[in-house]
Amino acid sequence: MSEAVFVKETLDGRKVEVINGWVCLDGLPETRELVVLDEHPNRQNILKVQPRATHMAGRLPLTMPEASTAQGALRRMQDRFDGSNQAVQERLRNAVWQKVFAEGAE
Repeated sequence: MSEAVFVKETLDGRKVEVINGWVCLDGLPETRELVVLDEHPNRQNILKVQPRATHMAGRLPLTMPEASTAQGALRRMQDRFDGSNQAVQERLRNAVWQKVFAEGAE
């Protein structure tokens, strides 16, 4: 198990951390990737609530420094190569889902 990388604390006191390749809220997985706010379909409403947000991690708005911390931790996790059958199957499963969604599946 890898150590958690602290990203921020929410207004209600919950920790946002990167744990084992996931951005987690209060220890529960939220997402594996960040979305640049300019590419987010709900960016105008997000900016009304969080004007300094530059990225989204699932439902969590992040500022540039927070996104940088989270992205760095996610990349470090991806850079670690695990050649086990289970890890290879997981990478293949993720690649298939990314391809399906890129082609327009909902």
